[in-house]
Amino acid sequence: MQELEVLIQAQYPLIYLLTSEEERAEESLASMVRHRTPPRRLFSWTVTRGLVEYGQPRHVTQHNTQSPQPALQWVIDQKDPGVFVFKDLHDFLDNAEVRRWLRDAVSALRHTHKTIILMSPIQVIPPELEKEVVVVEFNLPTAQELGRVLQRQLESMSRPGKPPVTLTESTREKLISAALGLTLDEAEKVYRKAVVMAGRLSEAEVDIVLSEKQQLIRRNGILEYLEVDETIEAVGGLQELKHWLNQRSEAFSERARQYGLPQPKGLLILGVPGCGKSLIAKTAAHLWGLPLLRLDLGRVYDGSTVGKSEANLRAALRTAESISPAILFIDELDKAFGGAGGSADSDGGTSSRIFASFLTWMQEKKSPVFVMATANRIERLPSEFLRKGRFDEIFFVDLPTIEERIDIFRIHLQKRRSDISRFDLHQLAKTCEGFSGAEIEQVLIAAMYESFAQHREFTQLDILAATKATQPLSRTMTEQVTALREWAQQRARPAAASVAEYQRLEF
Repeated sequence: MQELEVLIQAQYPLIYLLTSEEERAEESLASMVRHRTPPRRLFSWTVTRGLVEYGQPRHVTQHNTQSPQPALQWVIDQKDPGVFVFKDLHDFLDNAEVRRWLRDAVSALRHTHKTIILMSPIQVIPPELEKEVVVVEFNLPTAQELGRVLQRQLESMSRPGKPPVTLTESTREKLISAALGLTLDEAEKVYRKAVVMAGRLSEAEVDIVLSEKQQLIRRNGILEYLEVDETIEAVGGLQELKHWLNQRSEAFSERARQYGLPQPKGLLILGVPGCGKSLIAKTAAHLWGLPLLRLDLGRVYDGSTVGKSEANLRAALRTAESISPAILFIDELDKAFGGAGGSADSDGGTSSRIFASFLTWMQEKKSPVFVMATANRIERLPSEFLRKGRFDEIFFVDLPTIEERIDIFRIHLQKRRSDISRFDLHQLAKTCEGFSGAEIEQVLIAAMYESFAQHREFTQLDILAATKATQPLSRTMTEQVTALREWAQQRARPAAASVAEYQRLEF
């Protein structure tokens, strides 16, 4: 609103206001223009009612202004200062006559105290108007505004003759924080939904409020809201990486800001396929208590319209920022951006522009969106990703050591059987040298299928037989795994505690 106020005072004739909250934006505009010098009248236009002055009954409309052309003519003819809000005019901007009228209006309104605001939830700017218009995004409600919505809901729950419904400060903060990123209308509806479902508003209803954010992500279509039920204990080994994540479990709290710590930017996890990179990303969201959003870059690309792919990426990143703090998860980053450097011949440079937009956003973002990315083939990643400042840390996840393989066997066996004392974990781990965590799990599943088909319980021998029948990736792709290990030895931080401790002692 401060930016809008400056533009109106500076006599900018045309502003494009991006928002889906028409009523809230209009109320804020009315409050702004009412107390300014010179005072301005506020009008709003819709195709159904024409031009109506703010505060007047809806039937009090300017004569025959339902069409854009006469409405713009009426604005041009006005002598008094005013702000004229045109709602959803983007639907008419494919009409050459409307575009010409709008350009004539811009020319007529220069150096006057009259401003046209195009209010719309989507941005559609014809090339003819690109030099004339200023785009402003109307921010989503602040915590204070959501707090007032919550207070109104609590007051509506109070009954005559009974004490008013109150919340502890901690519960209030959690309910408000869960609603950040929603519009006022969405927040009001989800608080009412929580009351209908649970008959109250308490800390237990935070998940109901968060469910509205899942709807927001589903409507976006590019991001995916991942449900996380695994804890970090479900990951075998990787103690150094776990320690790093545990240290930052309260990194997005107000206490961290008061201490003087910056918000963490992101983490890049490199490593051999199947060694738990994606799993550690998912369990980090549970550890930090943040929503986990997966960015599927395959959905970003759209060849139907020039610039559509870049617009899709911007929309996805805006959505992630709107529900922050959150974790933005990009799996197999090397496949998504591996060919960005030379995409001009293959896709007209779309991949390069997407890559540049994403890098700029990572560098400049102020919102608490933590980017967690995984990659298998480091040589395919553009060097810009590896520069210090893009990510807080680059971890390398190697094939598990024998101690880590024991942990992995224990975790997977305990998931399937309550008593695992009959298994010799050390022997199993020793026979699976060179196996990744995913391959160990598949060995166990193969042994269980074999026993299930024979109508008996699986045994140690079944697992050993399945191990001998499996060729791990470290053998079938030895050259690739060796090259990755050599690259990471001096350039990345080891995720395993034993390797990290050895490097510290060596140093």
